[in-house]
Amino acid sequence: MLSDDELLRYSRQILLAQVDIDGQSRLKQSRALVVGLGGLGSPVALYLAAAGVGELHLADFDTVELTNLQRQVLHDTDSLGLSKVDSALRRLQAINPQIRLVAHRQALDEDSLAAAVANVDLVLDCCDNFATREAVNAACVAAGKPLVSGAAIRLEGQLSVFDPRQAHSPCYHCLYGHGSEAELTCSEAGVIGPLVGLVGSLQALEALKLLAGFGEPLVGRLLLIDALGTRFRELRVKRDPQCAVCGSRHG
Repeated sequence: MLSDDELLRYSRQILLAQVDIDGQSRLKQSRALVVGLGGLGSPVALYLAAAGVGELHLADFDTVELTNLQRQVLHDTDSLGLSKVDSALRRLQAINPQIRLVAHRQALDEDSLAAAVANVDLVLDCCDNFATREAVNAACVAAGKPLVSGAAIRLEGQLSVFDPRQAHSPCYHCLYGHGSEAELTCSEAGVIGPLVGLVGSLQALEALKLLAGFGEPLVGRLLLIDALGTRFRELRVKRDPQCAVCGSRHG
């Protein structure tokens, strides 16, 4: 049940026929894991908290640095030196005290990652390195949990949804099994702030669609964003039946 305060707080999205009270109630009962609280994780966490996702699990082992503030809008100057999780807890609690926040301040190893994924309904990959993305994907495939994956570097962004509950869905490894572009990071190649905000906002939108049960999630599709020309392109992505991670899950 939604309280009068919740009905008022979420009234603008409840007005949407695709959400309504039933969808909002589903969001209230949902649990999501955000892996990485940087440029992508910032808009993801802010929008999911504001939208009323009942329980947000926040994972990041890093601290807030001055170079983060150009794009990581979850944090501010007063957060410098704090762990990103603690900075996020303070901000998200202020935005919406009605949701529950679960902190993961340490780097997640195979066991702790598997446990963290098992405890949620959906995972959002907002990290910045290939090894972590692969580990998160493997944990999601093993647990049968949908994964919303975003990436941004320089002036280019990517977004897709991998849902092992659907037989036709590829996984992250199907698409990127041989690694990404020379493992460049934003600290080496640079990135424009609004681009990570755009990709992260789209990740939050995909998560809300999956959790509330409306719309067409970006499963089997890869959205490519060219920020320099403000162009969007979509590619179809098929599941690899020989994939080392998900190849046998429907065998």
